[in-house]
Amino acid sequence: MGDQKGKRGRAAGAHQAKGYRHPEASALLRPDVGLQAQFRKKKRPVTYRYDPSLSPTLEWTGKAERLSFDVPTLPLFIHERLSTSAILETLKGHKRDQQTDMFDLFGESGLPIHERLLKAYEHRNGWVNRLILGDSLVVMNSLLHYEGLGGQVQTIYMDPPYAVKFGSNFQPFVRKRDVAHGRDEHMVREPEMVQAYRDTWELGIHSFLTYLRDRLLLARDMLHPSGSIFVQMSDTNLHHVREVMDEVFGPECFVSQISFQTTSGFQTRTLATLGDFLLWYARDPERLKVRKLFEEQPVVLGEGNARWVLLPDGSYRGVTAAERRGEAPVPEDARLYKPDNLQSQGAAREPQPFTFEGKVYNPGANSHWKPNYPAGMERLAAAGRIHVAANSIQYRRFASDFPYKERGNLWTDTLTGSFTGEKTYVVQTNPKVVERCLLMTSDPGDLVFDPTCGSGTTAWCAEKWGRRWITCDTSRVPIALARQRLLTGTFDYHRLKEPDRGPAGGFEYRRKQNRKSEEVGGIAPRITLQSIARDEPPKEEVLVDRPESETDVTRVSGPFCVEATIPAPVDWEGDGEEDSGDAAAVAAHADHVNRMIEVLRRVRVLHLGGGRKIELAAVRPPARTLSLSAEAIIDGADDQAVAIVFGPENGAVSEAMVFEAAKEASAKEYSHLYVIGFAIQPDARRLIEDCERAVGVPATYAQASMDLIMKDLLKNLRSSQIFSVCGLPDVRVKREAKNEYRVELLGLDVFDPVEMNSDHREGQDVPAWFLDTDYNGLCFHVCQAFFPRTSAWAALKRSLRGEFDESVWAHLSGTISTPFEAGERGQIAVKVVDDRGNELMVVKPLAEVES
Repeated sequence: MGDQKGKRGRAAGAHQAKGYRHPEASALLRPDVGLQAQFRKKKRPVTYRYDPSLSPTLEWTGKAERLSFDVPTLPLFIHERLSTSAILETLKGHKRDQQTDMFDLFGESGLPIHERLLKAYEHRNGWVNRLILGDSLVVMNSLLHYEGLGGQVQTIYMDPPYAVKFGSNFQPFVRKRDVAHGRDEHMVREPEMVQAYRDTWELGIHSFLTYLRDRLLLARDMLHPSGSIFVQMSDTNLHHVREVMDEVFGPECFVSQISFQTTSGFQTRTLATLGDFLLWYARDPERLKVRKLFEEQPVVLGEGNARWVLLPDGSYRGVTAAERRGEAPVPEDARLYKPDNLQSQGAAREPQPFTFEGKVYNPGANSHWKPNYPAGMERLAAAGRIHVAANSIQYRRFASDFPYKERGNLWTDTLTGSFTGEKTYVVQTNPKVVERCLLMTSDPGDLVFDPTCGSGTTAWCAEKWGRRWITCDTSRVPIALARQRLLTGTFDYHRLKEPDRGPAGGFEYRRKQNRKSEEVGGIAPRITLQSIARDEPPKEEVLVDRPESETDVTRVSGPFCVEATIPAPVDWEGDGEEDSGDAAAVAAHADHVNRMIEVLRRVRVLHLGGGRKIELAAVRPPARTLSLSAEAIIDGADDQAVAIVFGPENGAVSEAMVFEAAKEASAKEYSHLYVIGFAIQPDARRLIEDCERAVGVPATYAQASMDLIMKDLLKNLRSSQIFSVCGLPDVRVKREAKNEYRVELLGLDVFDPVEMNSDHREGQDVPAWFLDTDYNGLCFHVCQAFFPRTSAWAALKRSLRGEFDESVWAHLSGTISTPFEAGERGQIAVKVVDDRGNELMVVKPLAEVES
């Protein structure tokens, strides 16, 4: 443990860690995943229809026939609660009476279990940011119809697959980013791969446009009337995407097409492509929220506002050729300026002669002086703002009057890697791009949504700038990467104007100058001819990207949670309860099972650890079954017949489902039961591990790729790792004192049903593992977080120097936890994230730990 220097006073140079909270915002209470079986607030699917009055700007295969589409309305269950502050509290002192209120640190309501269930989607709770596993279409529909978030999102940033190459948006697993287009062997070369976010579309661009239009339609419903949406795209399909957005939002809602540079260029036969594009659309152009962005105006001698030199003695001259070339310096204390026009069109009612330095000047024919005459002209003269040309006078516009310019729609300073460091995801966008979109169209405390999470750049930028955020992805790999990035990220602590209101009260901005009298603060005066002539203070522009910051505070992410789309219980779980009489839902599950059987027939392969696999033949529905989904023969295993059960399309495999399927498989003397699902409850995993002893038939859980949820839009390549078998974490719990424990991650077992043994991976060779020191069976609270293979905590470690011993950080990059005191529930849970992004959890009662 650390030496707890904080108790004796913070060490010199040490930083305090804080996270932003949003006290004025709230969200409807969502149920914990442990309450899934009891949740009954089911809603019917929603049918979305396209407006037939819209004149189609683009046609593609299947569009004319697709006048509407149905989306299941699924609840969002909370799987994990995360808080960097909570983790830091456990490092300061492992005694529970030394810790602050953990409910508060996790942003949790603390409601009793029965009220969490009964008040789900009714009770308003404090706001926590949200990382959601699920198809963006289903997630948005849930947010709209379970939570009423329509019209609540200020900014949407969407970076969809570019629909060109599967390598462009595909990352096989947590630590591999080099994927080449057309190299299908990349999908099977490594033992741990998952198809995350690939661009292999069944009908190519036609499927992509269908995918995009559906999601844009729901995104439009989520936007606030003053809101904006940005869609990132390459030049290949940019024109098609703009046509689709014109159709969904209306061409009048188009705001701008932004070009941003991503590379310095590659050698090509024709012309190098240097970047990508953003299409910016408004929900309502008349109500659009816009915050101007400014960039520093570089001083180029001889150009712009730096063409003339005003010397300290009052004399002036043009910039010399030697000064332009950099061969001679501009004299010290000289001021650079540009002579500007002092006249406006239209004759004055009276003559306007103006005497300056003994000479009379009159405006030209049919013109008048811009400043009010004569007082304004006299003020300009007194301020030294009049430049005498050959036969006229002009206004001196100094380079220092406003050393900034409004940022336009061409961004050339956004090369990936120029300031952001190494990518963590194959399609990671430069944060500078996303930041500018958020700063232009939202204020602190506003809600930001990204339906294409990827590495979590939008969430990270929203967190950095005090916005609330929701992001989702259909793949576990991006969720795993985003979770780590957010949990271990550090940010500047921007000073709050009204601390009691949190970021919603705004950031504090100040006008500041350096020793050279240059404006360096977040408020910059814009000196103009008008402000001088009228003797008015200059207009002040707020540079929204320059708020005041606390130098002795390191900001960490506020509390956030990991959620997933899971359907309400229905009859197919086999628990004997009439949970739902919804015939449409039962029919939808039957369609799901039939489709999964067809996929399994085409793929045939279940992938194991170490590059091993089994192949299935004769996959078919079983005759007269109550609980099983399919049966098959294992090739090369004496034609053994095995049973298969598929979990729900959008939910987790339950213990009741496994038990009923295992009873039937045992009674029909199948040699093995394969349980295939997108997610699985801990109780169901435990039953599968003990299935042979408890029920009489061995069982194996196979993880299905989340890509299958995309249904017919994606190809199901035979070589793809659609199904993979994963095991349970191997942990050791050690009692160190009367009520004090440590946990060691020994490794991860991957069960091989062919050889009937386990492939063991050492604990030091997993991407991440988490510890809940008082697991309540409902939701996993990350009390300690470990990243053995990376230096994920390095930035926080540097920022909090002096707060903790070096040994504390060594623990967080290793396999042994810091000590903790037993909680009131007397059990812990350990969750391991494998290379495929799968989350594998084991629960251990502390009463069973030997002294």
